[in-house]
Amino acid sequence: MRKTRKCAFCGKEFTCNSGSQRYCSEQCAEAAKAQRKKRQQDFLKAVQPVIDIASQEYLTFSKAAILMGCSRQYVYKLVNEGKLPASRISSRMAFIRKADIEKMLAGNPYHRVLPTSKPKNPSSLSLKKEHDSSKSTRKENSFQDIEPLEYISGEDVMATYKVKKSWLYVSAKRNNIPVCKIAGKNYYSRKHMDALFGVSAEIEALTEWLTTDEAETLYSTTKESLRTQAYRRHIPTKREYGKTYYSKKHLDDIFRPDLKASDAYYTTAEAAEKYGMTKSNICVMVKTNNLTKVKVGVQNLIVKEELDRIMASRLAQFGAYRLQ
Repeated sequence: MRKTRKCAFCGKEFTCNSGSQRYCSEQCAEAAKAQRKKRQQDFLKAVQPVIDIASQEYLTFSKAAILMGCSRQYVYKLVNEGKLPASRISSRMAFIRKADIEKMLAGNPYHRVLPTSKPKNPSSLSLKKEHDSSKSTRKENSFQDIEPLEYISGEDVMATYKVKKSWLYVSAKRNNIPVCKIAGKNYYSRKHMDALFGVSAEIEALTEWLTTDEAETLYSTTKESLRTQAYRRHIPTKREYGKTYYSKKHLDDIFRPDLKASDAYYTTAEAAEKYGMTKSNICVMVKTNNLTKVKVGVQNLIVKEELDRIMASRLAQFGAYRLQ
């Protein structure tokens, strides 16, 4: 009777012709051979970096992690805590000596910690009592120094300081602003909010208000620009009967209609039209000659006297305002 065996690769039963036959077919034998070869290659790929690292004296953080058998983040932690020395060569390259790794490991031998309670030294007990007493005194002094704070709701903060809800939460958490919760609403310290966003203007003290259309006509701007300026510069606004009103006093400080109406200043467009140049040329000339300019909203106002003097000298020197 012929002997039957299970194929070492596919697991099927087959009738073997000799005692050394392990595979049912030539295909299984070739597949098993390829599998063994792949395992050897994978093993060499895994071992080769360790072999290369063992012959190096200076290691990067990644290679040090491979050598120590830990993650790269843990190597960074050891370096930041001062347990493992490292040398920074540039902003993107740092090295660790293998000798320093061995020295660190030799200086921290393993001690087994048994789960049994050890008797405490009387000196440690006295130190603990002193620490607790000093902590309690500091706590009492801190309670004595605390002053009562005035709190305002989150809606009032957003309306007063012109901030979004998400930015309010992030800023309060990032700057450790005192917050209390009452009936499901957050209330923030007014003193800390004033220090963070700047003391807001008292809306009740303002008497002149402009609607969006009036502000557009008066300052020659757009609705988007008005909203942007109100948000960035914390301009007081109020909403009545579906309309938004802006503080005229604060808009005058930004758009400066008095300077625009003055004959002592050019706008960039006016200067470019008068001298037959582009706005870019005017801006380059102002920057090159360090001419005085005043920022009004999104426009730059240039002093007429200074620009006219520069243009007169260019005309006398080159025979034209703009070089051809």
